Amino acid sequence: MPKLPRLSGREVVKIFQHFSWVIVRQRGSHMILVKENHHATLSVPDHKEVAQGTLRGLIRSAGLSVEAFLENS
Repeated sequence: MPKLPRLSGREVVKIFQHFSWVIVRQRGSHMILVKENHHATLSVPDHKEVAQGTLRGLIRSAGLSVEAFLENS
């Protein structure tokens, strides 16, 4: 299992935007992303550093592999 880099919330959002995820709103410290024809929404914390477990869960919810995510980081 590849090790995930330390990324900020905004960096994570930029990577998800490469996979057609779009920010629809931000409330407080969380950015909400949606994708057309995808049932899940992603809630990315707008923190200086996103926790490894949180990032891995977001990647899984987006239907991506860690390898595909890292290729676009």
